[in-house]
Amino acid sequence: MKAFIIIGAINAFLSVALGAFGAHGLEGKLSQKYMDIWHTAVQYQMFHALGIIAVGVIAGSVPASSLLSWSGWMMVIGIILFSGSLYVLSLTKISVLGAITPLGGLGFLAGWVLLIVFAAKTL
Repeated sequence: MKAFIIIGAINAFLSVALGAFGAHGLEGKLSQKYMDIWHTAVQYQMFHALGIIAVGVIAGSVPASSLLSWSGWMMVIGIILFSGSLYVLSLTKISVLGAITPLGGLGFLAGWVLLIVFAAKTL
């Protein structure tokens, strides 16, 4: 599905841009702890951007599947909640935001499980 390829590519772009911003714009402004948190957000955003692109490529070659579609959307939700909360946590140091991060992790896990189930049933 074209939308997932576009969404994935946008997230890959943002991951690179935010990684560069973290490495150059935040250097010396954040403690190593918060730089490490920023780096984790960037890594997971890129991993799942690629996952979303893969979902889009697969969707373009098989009949429409709600399992596949939900897989992509769960990865998108995961990026927003997981990486988004870590970016904001790094910049604001509001530790309660760390409570949102696991929800994003669950989104990631659900996305991969849905992709596994789709592949087992369809491919």
